[in-house]
Amino acid sequence: MTQQRKTDAAPPPSGRRKKQSSRLHEIVEILRRNDIIHGMTPQKLRVMLEELGPTFVKLGQIMSMRSDMLPQRYCNELKKLRSAVAPMPFETVCEILEEQYGKPPEQVFALIKKQPLGSASVAQVHAARLLDGRDVVIKVQRRGIHQIMEQDIAIMRRAAQLLRIVPRAGDVIDFNGLLDEFWTVSQQEMNFLVEAEHLERFAALNEDVTYATCPKVYRELSTACVLVMENVVGTPLDHFDTLQAQGYDLREIGEKLAENYIKQILDDGFFHADPHQGNIVVRDGKIVWLDLGMVGVLSSRERQLFRTAMLAVTQQDIYELENAIISIGVLKGKINHNEFYEDIRIFVDRYGNSDFSELQLGKILAEMMEIAAKHQIGLPNSVTMLIRGVLTFEGVLEDCSPDTSLMDILARHFSAGTLNAASAEKELRHLLRKFSGSLEKISDIPLNLADIIKMTVRGQTKINLELTGSEEPLSKIDRMVNRLIFGIIDGALLIGSSMLCTTDMNPKVMGIPALGAVGFFIAFLLAGGLLVHIFKKRG
Repeated sequence: MTQQRKTDAAPPPSGRRKKQSSRLHEIVEILRRNDIIHGMTPQKLRVMLEELGPTFVKLGQIMSMRSDMLPQRYCNELKKLRSAVAPMPFETVCEILEEQYGKPPEQVFALIKKQPLGSASVAQVHAARLLDGRDVVIKVQRRGIHQIMEQDIAIMRRAAQLLRIVPRAGDVIDFNGLLDEFWTVSQQEMNFLVEAEHLERFAALNEDVTYATCPKVYRELSTACVLVMENVVGTPLDHFDTLQAQGYDLREIGEKLAENYIKQILDDGFFHADPHQGNIVVRDGKIVWLDLGMVGVLSSRERQLFRTAMLAVTQQDIYELENAIISIGVLKGKINHNEFYEDIRIFVDRYGNSDFSELQLGKILAEMMEIAAKHQIGLPNSVTMLIRGVLTFEGVLEDCSPDTSLMDILARHFSAGTLNAASAEKELRHLLRKFSGSLEKISDIPLNLADIIKMTVRGQTKINLELTGSEEPLSKIDRMVNRLIFGIIDGALLIGSSMLCTTDMNPKVMGIPALGAVGFFIAFLLAGGLLVHIFKKRG
């Protein structure tokens, strides 16, 4: 079937400016109505975001999972944001389908149910039936949602300083970075062909897993704005009584869920980034993962660093954990290694002696993220998505199977990995490469020593020494030297101007040579500025 995607013509620049101005006025009015000038509370922020519309609701949902950026009480309140919004009229849904397929929807579907199964900020879902009788669900994107979100984000970038109304937030929030992450995630979710690829990749990676799957996607009927999938009729994970009545063991479901999620993270490097209860159902003895619009992707290096960090925590290896955090992150400034080491030591002491089953993986990862943020180490989006996903998933486990420990499953996975022949062979090759590299470096040591001795004899040796924690004393010395220089210049101007007063140099101002008068004026300004600066520092 030939697909045709029709898009609305872009409005002219003047029209865009008019719309943006109108939307900006609307936002300002909502901010005024919520009395934003007199401070912000978690409740006020949540209500305000709901009033501002779908873009801000989605942004608030992402912010609720960024405890590294916002105070925890704000995160807790933002988790209450409603994901459901008013549904589109059924006529609008049919119009969008006709635009996407280039033909009336009844020529593609035998039946489309008018009542939506769900309605969110980006799309709406309807149950339907194909002409051959197969039951499907249709996910239809809201008309113009891409332009609306793009416009709102442009406005938010211009008004980024508003976030400083949140206590402490101005010091820790990279709001433009948060908007970048939000826009990246939103663009993924607004292109349903990307979600179709996610579904196909997830299915392929879990093909050999007998107890986990995802909906089948009908690629020939899917476009960037319409996604057609099989209709998964199962029992939602949070319907515990129904599951037990059907003969399911909730503990077994929790164990399999945890095993599969750890597999997604460590083996596949491709994991569900929003694993809440509404995205998981049980059907015919299988766990079905829904809504793969937002997924996280970890490189093999990131997965290895994750393993290293977890093992370092349990083995109380402070140096290895410090190295793993620095390696996985991006340095945004100079690190005080003494303070960094001390923070990690306290962290390791708190968790290192605990029993594995007593630990919460999400809490450990969140604290590691806080330590990284404190020392100006930025974490990549893939890692922050992982931490958010794990925190959400552990909440699901807590409700479904409280006795299941994600850390226990992780430890079991590590053990199985060491016994796995393919993993062992891979690890052996890695060690051999490291060993051969070390031998090569060792063989270079005599040559390097000889070069150092020769350079020392010639007087060419230089030593670069960095004293950790010396920045503040050196800064004070620098300020003292600057004041001394100002004082010398001021004195020189006074002496020079006084000497000019003994001459008959013309022109004159009030009997004083003009050049001398200018010198006196500049000298008095410098002296006044220096005195004000000194007294201000003392105060």
